[in-house]
Amino acid sequence: MRRAGLLTGQTLEALREAVRPGVSTAELDALAEDQIRSGGGVPSFLGYSVPPYPGSICASVNDVVVHGVPGDVVLAEGDVISIDCGAIVDGWHGDSAITVTVGEVDPAVTRLSDVTREAMWAGIAAARPGGRVGDISAAVEDHVRSSGDYGIVEDFTGHGIGTAMHLPPDVPNVRRAGRGPRLEPGLALAVEPMVTLGGIAWTEDDDQWTIRTADGSVAAHWEHTFTLTEHGAWVLTALDGGEADLARLGVPFGPLGD
Repeated sequence: MRRAGLLTGQTLEALREAVRPGVSTAELDALAEDQIRSGGGVPSFLGYSVPPYPGSICASVNDVVVHGVPGDVVLAEGDVISIDCGAIVDGWHGDSAITVTVGEVDPAVTRLSDVTREAMWAGIAAARPGGRVGDISAAVEDHVRSSGDYGIVEDFTGHGIGTAMHLPPDVPNVRRAGRGPRLEPGLALAVEPMVTLGGIAWTEDDDQWTIRTADGSVAAHWEHTFTLTEHGAWVLTALDGGEADLARLGVPFGPLGD
């Protein structure tokens, strides 16, 4: 899973560098597929579910919360794009998402992305052996609520991950501290808050994938796959394994290898 996570993280870094005005989401999707296959992996998303997902990434621009289908949308100055990416290596999955601003954007949008990313890390930091999945959920919500008047999209959640991209348990983004399955070393989870500048209601496009805010407000989405070891947390999709961010949060870093 670390190999799959590294490939996912490396692909997202290449995509981050490629985001600029004039680039289409289809071009980003083609870059992602090339990066994943060149790295010895298979795109997790391509052909997933019913109807089969048509891309290697989800490219969610502005009011799109999640599952934005890549296509002819061309990025413009002031846009924001959330890119969700997954790779399979030797049957094991990595899953991660970043939000990237395009040129100069409204400071409120930059802050939204920062709060969402911080909430993801707060959730990871709350995971302890012997704790509960709900402790992650509570930490995510508490960080968002304490940061301003934001909407947390409740109908889409994080999840378990391993030999399939989506496995039990669900990891909600709203609080239920002390509840849910117990956290044990070896359990791998994807934590992925989706936060808006407005409400939490959503609509689905005719493609049966793209999810938008019902009020047209901007959304952000951040995600990492992590696991707990006997020594601490290990963020499998972070290039440094999460060492820097975990140290900042006072969480033991527990890698099992490079």
